[in-house]
Amino acid sequence: MPEFVPGLQLAEWLYRDAVAPLLHDCFPDLRHAAALIGPGSEVLGFDTARSTDHDWGPRLQLFLPTDQRSRASEIVAALSEELPRSILGYPTNLVPDAGSGTRHMVINPGPIAHGVDVADVASWFGANVGFNRAGPVSTEQWLATPTQNLAAAASGAVFHDDIGELTTARRNLAWYPIDVWRYVLACQWQRIAEEEPFMGRCGEVGDDLGSTVIAARLARDLMRLILLQNRRYPPPYNKWLGSAVAQTPNAAEIVTTLTDAITAPSWQQREIALGEEYQWTAEAHNRLELTPPLDPSPRPFHDRPFRVLRADRFAAALRAAITDPDLRGLALIGAIDQWVDNTTATGYLTKLRRAQHAMTSEND
Repeated sequence: MPEFVPGLQLAEWLYRDAVAPLLHDCFPDLRHAAALIGPGSEVLGFDTARSTDHDWGPRLQLFLPTDQRSRASEIVAALSEELPRSILGYPTNLVPDAGSGTRHMVINPGPIAHGVDVADVASWFGANVGFNRAGPVSTEQWLATPTQNLAAAASGAVFHDDIGELTTARRNLAWYPIDVWRYVLACQWQRIAEEEPFMGRCGEVGDDLGSTVIAARLARDLMRLILLQNRRYPPPYNKWLGSAVAQTPNAAEIVTTLTDAITAPSWQQREIALGEEYQWTAEAHNRLELTPPLDPSPRPFHDRPFRVLRADRFAAALRAAITDPDLRGLALIGAIDQWVDNTTATGYLTKLRRAQHAMTSEND
């Protein structure tokens, strides 16, 4: 393989040097949008040379106006015949594996099994986000859509758009409406509130393993909270969570403190490290001005000898600041991936929507 080129850069080269000239010559009247969005580490900017071993290569989406989507098969065929066999040294032929269906770059003669997926905006968003972004997004749709799907639609890059529909759809999904944001933040604080005293309790009875596991769970919830505070959808896989946090302000301090919390040799030292991160994250909450300011200092957990933030204070304040009647009455359960943590399950968008509806409509 040639020297590694990030996938977004490779996609732009594919469009500028190969797809755009072909469309100009063969389909001169075609209005379209071209982008690389959707699933894939390269869309989020997390790809490395390791990523090139499967489902990676010169690829992009080509979006057609609804009234021209009947031309998709003709365009796909033309690309198969006319695309160059490589871009920046990477094969444009992406062959699916017979067993897994994952695609691999292979140079071979004949028509190219290229990675240019042709669709219309409404169909793509219906399949990849779970609803057609042409209409208004309901509160339930926001909450039932995993952040991995929202991030996939809003991240990546658009290389051309003379129909405007794709740009508008991405802009509208760039971040939650303010009250949905308040609700999701409240539920993330509530997750922390439910476990923050348990790390010390495990340590007190000599369960150092249990204490460490809870410290790691709290660190993970804090990392997701930090991303939400920075208006960034948490990534789909935990393997990218640290990389995403590393791109936020004050990342060096966050990473150092949470690493200390997980690796400390005693529960008392874990408590100190977590307390530092609690305070910084609480101060960040106050800077958002989504609620009246709250005391960010850790404090005892009732009359027990464990120092916590009492994160439920932040959850309650955010909930009280919500004005949307559809959200004010909801229990602090959260958006779908705040309570469904199975990777396979988060791929079933229709079932997730039913599950979210059942959970948020039954508050007993």
